[in-house]
This record gives sequence, C-alpha cells and structure tokens, in this order.
Amino acid sequence: MTELDLTLDGRPISARPGQSVGAALTDAGVVAWRTTRRNGRPRGLFCGIGVCFDCLVTVDGVPNQRACLVTARDGMKLETGDE
Repeated sequence: MTELDLTLDGRPISARPGQSVGAALTDAGVVAWRTTRRNGRPRGLFCGIGVCFDCLVTVDGVPNQRACLVTARDGMKLETGDE
C-alpha cells in the first residue's frame, strides 16, 4: 500500500489512501491539534462524522476545515495555528 506524505505544522506525517485527515493525525499519535478560545482546552477528533467542530484544522491554507471530513491527499499541508 502506498503511503501519502503530509505535514502538520511542518512536521511530516503519513496517511493511507482514503483515510481522513483526522484519522491520519490520530494514527500519527496527534490527539489534539487546537484549543478552545475561552479556556484553552485541547481539542481533536471527537465525533468523527462532521457533527461537531472539535477537529478544525487549516488545510492547504484554507482555515476551519473539519479534519474528520477531509480526505488526506499526498503533499497536503496541515496547520494548527500553534506553530
């Protein structure tokens, strides 16, 4: 199986074809990639089906993308804003 190469805040991670960005981040051991505005609480993959907004990430310069709904692509640049 061919792996896809992505970056998260410049750090390389890999994904499998067809895998969501949220699943790829979780597989890479990243369980939180943003924090809440008010209390700074960590957030990552929660519902996994696009109902909540806990897994928001910037994908190729487009902010506020739900990681659970975005399919990973080779060369994708992910940013948390916590660089």
